Amino acid sequence: MSISSAICNSFKQEILVGTHNFTASSGNTFKIALYTSSANLGASTTAYATNPGGGSNTEITNTSGSAYSAGGATLTSVTPALDSSTAVCDFADVSFTSASFTANGCLIYNDTQSDKAVATIAFGGDKTVSSGTFTIQFPTADASNAIIRIA
Repeated sequence: MSISSAICNSFKQEILVGTHNFTASSGNTFKIALYTSSANLGASTTAYATNPGGGSNTEITNTSGSAYSAGGATLTSVTPALDSSTAVCDFADVSFTSASFTANGCLIYNDTQSDKAVATIAFGGDKTVSSGTFTIQFPTADASNAIIRIA
């Protein structure tokens, strides 16, 4: 199994029919779920699942405390904007405190719209936290770096 970084193919079609609304104050609810290296996530991912690709135990589980729950964390959207001629979307960084787990990648998905997949992100290897804080830092919302960009 593997995780690759990609904007999901289904998302590309869904934005053209108005499925997703990223407006901060009145848009959909987006979440981020964390996965182990056993997950199969990439451009062909269409929706959140605890075991994408048929693997077993592929969404992470918190080994102590209650820092992570199935389905992940709710993201705080930043209303999309233009950076020159590129539309960009961003989220506030998200942290899991008092956490103990290992994650290899994640899925951003639309919780409001039947858990439809938006993007998958590979962390470049296992990232482990033990009784600490695990933070996902989103890049600058500009034409070169934003997590979601349409040029």
